Amino acid sequence: MSLALHRPAALAAVACLLAGGAAACTGHIQAPPGAAAASGSGGGATGGAAGTTASFSSGVTCNGTTDAPVVPLRRLTQQEYANAVRDLLAMTTPVSTADIPADENVGPFASNSVTALTDLGTQQYLDSAETLSTAAVATPAALTALVGCDRTVAGATDATCASQFIDRFGARAFRRPVADDEKARYVTLFTNAGNLSDGIRLVVEAFLQSPSFLYHVEDDPNSATPQAAGALVPLDSYQLAARLSFFLWTSVPDDALMTAAAAGTLTEAAALTAQVTRMLADPRAHDAIATFHTQWLDLGKLPSTTKDPALFPQFSPALRDAMQAETVAFVNDVMTNGDGRLETLLTAPYSILDGGLFDLYGVARPAGTTGPVRVQLDPTQRAGVLTQASFLASHAHENETSPVARGVAILRNVLCVALPDPPANVNNAPPDPAPGATTRQIFKLHESVASCAACHTMIDGIGLGFEAYDADGVFRATEAGQPVDTSGNVVAAPEIAGPFNGAVQLAQKLAGAEQVQQCVARQWFRFALGRLEGASDGCSLQGMFTAFDASKHDVRQLLAAIATSDAFRYRKVGAP
Repeated sequence: MSLALHRPAALAAVACLLAGGAAACTGHIQAPPGAAAASGSGGGATGGAAGTTASFSSGVTCNGTTDAPVVPLRRLTQQEYANAVRDLLAMTTPVSTADIPADENVGPFASNSVTALTDLGTQQYLDSAETLSTAAVATPAALTALVGCDRTVAGATDATCASQFIDRFGARAFRRPVADDEKARYVTLFTNAGNLSDGIRLVVEAFLQSPSFLYHVEDDPNSATPQAAGALVPLDSYQLAARLSFFLWTSVPDDALMTAAAAGTLTEAAALTAQVTRMLADPRAHDAIATFHTQWLDLGKLPSTTKDPALFPQFSPALRDAMQAETVAFVNDVMTNGDGRLETLLTAPYSILDGGLFDLYGVARPAGTTGPVRVQLDPTQRAGVLTQASFLASHAHENETSPVARGVAILRNVLCVALPDPPANVNNAPPDPAPGATTRQIFKLHESVASCAACHTMIDGIGLGFEAYDADGVFRATEAGQPVDTSGNVVAAPEIAGPFNGAVQLAQKLAGAEQVQQCVARQWFRFALGRLEGASDGCSLQGMFTAFDASKHDVRQLLAAIATSDAFRYRKVGAP
């Protein structure tokens, strides 16, 4: 019996999933460089009819004029905070972020630039600083290692050691030299404590609560003549070091970067490019690479993903962790050991597997190996990150697949098509699977409901192409006793518009599309700067697109192009 005959209420609910009416669907390809982009979950401009297209690289005339927008003050993300504390205090265990304020998002990326810090948030940072600073001086050995001052040397008193520590620690925490008046306050705090251990503890606690640590501050605290509103200001070497470090390491600058900043060389494009090369070769870059791909592909939900044990008995926390680890290992391998190309990330017929993933992918562990290992996969079933279990399982329900979640993720984050959020009055809970009915048969009703068709022609046309993968990412040939139909249709990307058969073919189409290449460049831009692109970023985007294309889409060269762009190297002064 057809599901439509005995589950009408449930079908009506799922038929309007993510669309409350025709007027609600205004999805379109994002505006070209030079057109302002508004904040939102899709990370792009809104307006226009569903499926409206616009060229990514037209509409801007670049004649050498430098420009950059006014940017909001941003608080460190949870990961930036955790990594910064880890590196400042030389911690060997991960820093918990469970008790500090949650992140906001700009597009798919964490960026705390919208909501002001609340009283509760301030208290949470205070509590965290107290806990971390106490642990940092918990033993004499820990105190000595942190202070880094040999008090057996003649003249090395507690006061001189503390003074040196404040200069060194403060410069890395603030990403600039500590000003004289600031240092005086920290010295007084240390002196009033009465002993080295308590003094250093209080100094660290105070540094970790300072706005100069908690925020990306890019004004000049020592300037006696503040710049007028609207003035275009080049960032100094310290500010560039901070931008570069949080971009490529999601943490504070290291000593080498601070030395370069002190020498004033980072204002030169060649010096920035050299630092990008050095920093990407450092293991600390793995955090940023993993963070970008986790947020870009919306894998942050994976740690809390569960599956119905009756339907998916192999799914477990250990398997879920292995899924996350696979994607992290794969993207870092491509970026560090491989060719770094976007096409490889999207189409590689191999991955790096461990644990239960061998069974999930239906391949044998290579003889004599333990731990994560690179494995060739069936190229008719797997191609890059979009067919990895992490993406497939996190964009599925507990008991069934989700063409909507998979389709929306591709449209918003890979094609940069702006889609509205579902209206608040829409019940978007999916119906339970019904015996004898396939997911495609259920979602076919989207096309028959006029108020839903505008959005879901785009969404389902892509999402249903992933139906060869069940809710935990296992490749399947049948569903509900019927052969799986993996045909799909791309609507919102003119360059690759038309039918495709299965996710592997879709990945290959996406990898060769200029729209995708420029979308990914935009996504890295947003990740690097913690904001959406605006009208004054047009020429910076043009330069990035050109460099990315010239490198045959080597993401490492894209990152260097971002770091040397006007948008990265300049700021515009806002109104007081």
